[in-house]
Amino acid sequence: MQNRREFLTAIGTIAAGAVVADPLKASILADSKLKLVLVGTGIRGNSFWGKRLVDTYSDILEFVALVDINPGRVKYAADYIGVGPDCKTYTNFDEMIEENSPDLIIVTTPDATHHQYIIKSLENGVDVLTEKPLTTDEDKCQQILDAERLYKRKVIVGFNYRWSPYATKIKELLMNKAIGDLVSVDFSWMLNTSHGASYFRRWHGQREWSGTLLIHKATHHFDLLNWWIDSDPSTVYAYGDLEFYGRRREKSGVNCRTCDEKDTCPFYWDITKDQTAYNLYVKHEQHDGYIRDNCLFRPEINIYDKMNVNVKYANNVILNYMLTTYSPWEGWRVAFNGTEGRLEAFLDIPYLEEVQVSQEALHAAEMDQSGNAGTDYKPIILHKLWGKQEVIEVGFSRGGHGGGDERLHDQIFRKDQQQDEFLHMAGTRDGAMSILIGTAARNSIESGLPVNVASLTTLQPRAKRIVKS
Repeated sequence: MQNRREFLTAIGTIAAGAVVADPLKASILADSKLKLVLVGTGIRGNSFWGKRLVDTYSDILEFVALVDINPGRVKYAADYIGVGPDCKTYTNFDEMIEENSPDLIIVTTPDATHHQYIIKSLENGVDVLTEKPLTTDEDKCQQILDAERLYKRKVIVGFNYRWSPYATKIKELLMNKAIGDLVSVDFSWMLNTSHGASYFRRWHGQREWSGTLLIHKATHHFDLLNWWIDSDPSTVYAYGDLEFYGRRREKSGVNCRTCDEKDTCPFYWDITKDQTAYNLYVKHEQHDGYIRDNCLFRPEINIYDKMNVNVKYANNVILNYMLTTYSPWEGWRVAFNGTEGRLEAFLDIPYLEEVQVSQEALHAAEMDQSGNAGTDYKPIILHKLWGKQEVIEVGFSRGGHGGGDERLHDQIFRKDQQQDEFLHMAGTRDGAMSILIGTAARNSIESGLPVNVASLTTLQPRAKRIVKS
């Protein structure tokens, strides 16, 4: 008979492509629901890892506790998520872990604190599912790697982008050598002045919390690239600067509600008209001082707003990566060059799309978890050397990060999982390798020198990507 802890250990082996049992069957065998704790009750935790799990999987799981340092916000989260009267709320993690015996702890706190809760959970014999990024620098990364080995528990990283059918189709084509052996990759991601600006309003705009967007945002992109390229990053060289946001001394302590430029600033955001943000943040800011509608030009901002990263992989593939944070439109494009051809993929490039989506609505549609988004088809372009161009149409649904969210959740909590040939589930090595590119890039920008990934932690880059620590 499989108990809950054995089930969670099995879930951890998904990262190694192992066959695991159906979690619903495990629940029946164990005659109990999976006991969860959510640490960090901001919008990401409350919606994606909170309310969506309760609404979709309440037959096989239950939250036994919510934890947040802000007492008002954690109480609000309990109502918003709909956890029920038996779920306790805490402002102290240590107190929570003394009083509860959860099967899984989900960490969705600010990035720089992930390691604290991951390690404490592992120390107490509990498996962890952490929101990306794994952490924000090489020292914290090493602490997590050491703790996972020492305490023999598992850490899963919530890389939902991998699970999109569009991203999976790219993986399938590369795995099947559609363009021969991979040689080089060019990847550009454009954040618009709505979504991109939002990072600079929040705690993400300060590197002591986010590690810069080379960690917080680009961890998604670097993970996709590592997964697609199927190798580990070896050497990183980067450029970056802060030119557009921040750097106005007089804006220290100013937020949109109190700003005397609200009538002329194109970035003005009235948080009082966003009911969810107002109830979650403004009503409880007196407890911890966190301001959700900070000024985009405040002097405290110390991250980059333009970034270019060159990566040489252990298999000799070369990557050029560009992240822009104030583009007039939001979208991405990637091109893979191989010994037998070229593969190109892109989403939301306005001049290549037949249907236009407003930039303001774009991110909201992507974050939608209702499951009501319609299915469209997006092209991937395959061009063989001396051959004709082939357009491969892939089913695409914008909601839930391109359909990745529900697939990630189903895989963890519901599916009868056979061996996954694409190895979607991400463990600590995946999480580490993605943030180590960002860490190396940040170190390179500051030093002006290339950085060897092998010098950052005990993980050594391999020509063929592996998924175990």
